[in-house]
Amino acid sequence: MPRDIPLGNGKLLICFDNNHQLRDLYFPHVGQENHLGGSLSRTGIWLGGQFSWIKRDNGWSITQQYQNDTLVSSVVFQNDRLQVRISYNEAVDFNECIFLRKITVSNLAPTDREIRLFFHHDFNILGNSVGDTAAVDPQSGGIIHYKQNRYFLINGIDDSESIHQVAVGRKNSGQHEGTYKDAEDGSLSGNPISQGSVDSTIALRLTVEKNSDKHAAYWLCAGKDWQEVHRLDQLVKHKGIDQLISRSKHYWRLWVRKETPVLDALSGELQDLYHRSLLILRTQIDSAGGILAANDSDVIEFNRDTYSYIWPRDGALVANALDRAGYPVPAQNFFRFISKRLTDDGYLLHKYNPDGSLASSWHPWTVDGQEQLPIQEDETALVIWALWEHFVLYRDIEFIKPLYRSLVKRGADFLCSYRDSRTGLPDLSYDLWEERRGILSFTVGSVFGGLTAASLFCFVFGELDKAQEYRQAAAQMRDGASEYLWRPELNRFCRMINFDDNGDIQVDDTLDMSLWGLFAFGLFEATDPRVKSTMEQLRDKLWIPTPIGGMARYEDDYYHRISNDLPGNPWFICTLWYGDYLIELSKTKEQLEEVMDILHWVDSHKLASGVLAEQVHPFTGKPLSVSPLTWSHATFVSTCRHLLSKLGQMQTCPECGHPQSGRQGKDDWIETLYKKECDLIHGICEIT
Repeated sequence: MPRDIPLGNGKLLICFDNNHQLRDLYFPHVGQENHLGGSLSRTGIWLGGQFSWIKRDNGWSITQQYQNDTLVSSVVFQNDRLQVRISYNEAVDFNECIFLRKITVSNLAPTDREIRLFFHHDFNILGNSVGDTAAVDPQSGGIIHYKQNRYFLINGIDDSESIHQVAVGRKNSGQHEGTYKDAEDGSLSGNPISQGSVDSTIALRLTVEKNSDKHAAYWLCAGKDWQEVHRLDQLVKHKGIDQLISRSKHYWRLWVRKETPVLDALSGELQDLYHRSLLILRTQIDSAGGILAANDSDVIEFNRDTYSYIWPRDGALVANALDRAGYPVPAQNFFRFISKRLTDDGYLLHKYNPDGSLASSWHPWTVDGQEQLPIQEDETALVIWALWEHFVLYRDIEFIKPLYRSLVKRGADFLCSYRDSRTGLPDLSYDLWEERRGILSFTVGSVFGGLTAASLFCFVFGELDKAQEYRQAAAQMRDGASEYLWRPELNRFCRMINFDDNGDIQVDDTLDMSLWGLFAFGLFEATDPRVKSTMEQLRDKLWIPTPIGGMARYEDDYYHRISNDLPGNPWFICTLWYGDYLIELSKTKEQLEEVMDILHWVDSHKLASGVLAEQVHPFTGKPLSVSPLTWSHATFVSTCRHLLSKLGQMQTCPECGHPQSGRQGKDDWIETLYKKECDLIHGICEIT
């Protein structure tokens, strides 16, 4: 089930499913220590002797959205049979680890009524339910759940300026289902403490006059000890729920509008999704710098693991999108974070936890008794490529200085040395989809981009011999790609090659949208006839032939597969990659119309809240796999920036005749240097 509404501030992240049930709560790192683990924390209502859990299949209509350009929710539940409407405005405070909820209860009946709201909490602190404690806290008047140094205080205000009733108890043990069952008669037992596997429920009571509204408040404070959560509780009581939500609303509007880019070329819907994507990206970034792939714990059911990790590749591409959108600080934080993960030998491993520790992996260190590096080499290369792109835009030499030797040169030295002696191409590596090992076109493209970036860094830092070394290696890779990856018999590039024990080449000719990487990082131009033939074949074979449309990942993609008659399911990033190709080819505004169609395709398949999943169902358009996927939102932002830049290049100044905009912040010396470096690499290719 997707996460329709994520709310966070870099330390506390809270995610709701499409019934607006609280499902994930991460603290103190985004993506690490999920204290709910996907368990259901229910919301119920009692009125007129009737009780109802609020769910779509229980007579409730539910609308989940954000307030425009904010990370403040606007959620409405309505039940016509019960003649009641409940509205939420919610936020995680931009500065403090407090989840805030302002509640408006609308009595749609022609009589006055007492209405009770029940909020259930199914914590699994530190990821399990062993040894938790839940207790009524007399100091605050709320309930505290705690274990070790993780504390969560829940409180609220109703007509009586306090919580009406509470209950804590055991769950999932013998006859103990949980305190949510206690709520179904409209009254709670008042049990003050329980330990082990526990849950809790609180009740708020309002007397609402006929055809009128009444307000209440609910909040949850996260901290590392009693004192911290008590301080946060007092802050809410002192400032009030309205003021705290308002300050977060203004903060996020300021944050998302700070660059005020010219988006006039985009429709209003696309502008809204552009801003929403930036905000959702921000919820998936940890305060320590890690950029999380996704935080949707339902995917655990697929392989008993999650996407709540930092993949260096995903992080580099997301950081690049943020840089292009004018947000260098989260990108800088990511580069600092990931530079500390580089091994002494100069490579990055599979993925990492938000605290910097090595995460789970399925890439083996040995195969058939032979040692191998369990890496995806594109992850190391793309970090260096993205760092150069960052420097081109912001020229922050003081920031780059400590990363130059430790990240750029160490990583580039590895990229130079880890090569196949027969072809000059990057040696065996796992692909970006993490499924196969070989010499991959996407990896070659990204390593070329990483080495070109490293040569440019060395040039500007005055190490001309190193610049030449990296340039020479990149040129040899371009030659190797032309000789081995281009397959005349297919009239296109192949996905991957390997060599058997006899030294004979084995070609994987599967059509794979990752072939986008052949031009995305500068290995070849998109206008190269070989690239054009490859991309045209990808479009012919991977576009989903249903009314939903969109590009599949590759032929016969098994992951969450819906139909064997289709190449796979449509992916947002793959569809947008095809849009990037069209942008590169376009010379007129009219030729960009198909790109606009692709952006509108993305917009038409978002959730009502603006969230983008990883994939969509090829027949229904419903989200598949994790949601939101950080990479999907970043690719949308990146493609929008790419499109706007192209449009700017097509528009000339009426006075000087030069393009009105091009690559943001790229001055003449950088433009000249970049062209010179590319010409040198091309020249070396011609010589070799």
